[in-house]
Amino acid sequence: MTIILQIALGGALGAVLRFAAVQAMVRVFSVGSPLGTIFVNLLGSFLMGCVAVWMLERIGDAKAAPFMMVGVLGGFTTFSTFSLDAISLWEQGRQTFAMVYVTGSVIGAIFALMAGVMIMRAILA
Repeated sequence: MTIILQIALGGALGAVLRFAAVQAMVRVFSVGSPLGTIFVNLLGSFLMGCVAVWMLERIGDAKAAPFMMVGVLGGFTTFSTFSLDAISLWEQGRQTFAMVYVTGSVIGAIFALMAGVMIMRAILA
């Protein structure tokens, strides 16, 4: 399978999983965006850390990386929706929440990725 096809299939799967996750947030909390967006971005960042360590450090084989990392996790997380949510909150007059959302998303995603890396390294050690 070509790398482009791997990325395309993974991206389609990731986008469907993102949609399902946001819909689940709506069902559980009666709120979709931005709660659904921050959820998928933090979870996706955590999983990216886990997958990176597992594929690149543990098995030393990055053959599935285009499918998993670029495709599935790239399609699952969403910077464009994050940006739209932030601007929508700002335009609704909820500037404080918009800033908390932006700051929490960026810092949270970095820490989630670090947590994924540390946990996976501990599991695979």
